[in-house]
Amino acid sequence: MSAAIEVTDATVRYGDVLALDGVTLTVAQGRVCGLLGTNGSGKSTLFKTVLGLVPTDRGRVRVLGRTGPVARRRGLVGYVPQSEQVDWAFPVRVRDVVMMGRYGHMGRRRKARTADREAVAHALERTHLSELADRQIGALSGGQRKRAFVARAIAQDAAVLLLDEPFAGVDKRSEAHITELLLRLRQEGRTLLVSTHDLAQVPALCDEAVLLQQRVLAHGPPEEVLRPETLMAAFGAPAQEEEPAWTP
Repeated sequence: MSAAIEVTDATVRYGDVLALDGVTLTVAQGRVCGLLGTNGSGKSTLFKTVLGLVPTDRGRVRVLGRTGPVARRRGLVGYVPQSEQVDWAFPVRVRDVVMMGRYGHMGRRRKARTADREAVAHALERTHLSELADRQIGALSGGQRKRAFVARAIAQDAAVLLLDEPFAGVDKRSEAHITELLLRLRQEGRTLLVSTHDLAQVPALCDEAVLLQQRVLAHGPPEEVLRPETLMAAFGAPAQEEEPAWTP
């Protein structure tokens, strides 16, 4: 099976802070990989590195055989951010957010064509947001906001999706909707790298899991990575960023 994400010996520093230390990770196409770790373990940095937003001091990153920037420009990789990274007060409609996923398919003028509008309508329908398409993005509930950004990735037709804490701040109903949607995307052959603190969600959603603490501590089937002795290897290590500690 071909690799969707290949990270080889990737090291990233922010000044004197070592964010990633020789990370090597391969995720095959059509797989859901859970990304686990304490706050400050490097999960968000890994996402930014795969997307080509943060350069590596050493190592190599490929998405479907391309560099991160090339994969991003070609719309091959989509990103669902954490809620904290979004300005919910910005006056933009749900439909507009989803249409942003089509920018890579448009010309320089970014003028939506029939195919773009159809792709947006289809993505809104799949995420059960059609009736909320003209609502301001900040007026949605937590689960609806998450689904709006998943819809953006669907409209983009990205083959690889990076999801940063998609279950944070959502109710159980929204969690079930998002899980069902992600599993359908996997059935379509898309590859998902999902950062999550919800360990109970991992076995049902993920084919494999990665435990990260600046470097890869474990990578394999969820039942192996979630062993208490394996998790302790991460929880007993000091975080490199000043964020609240995470307890399983």
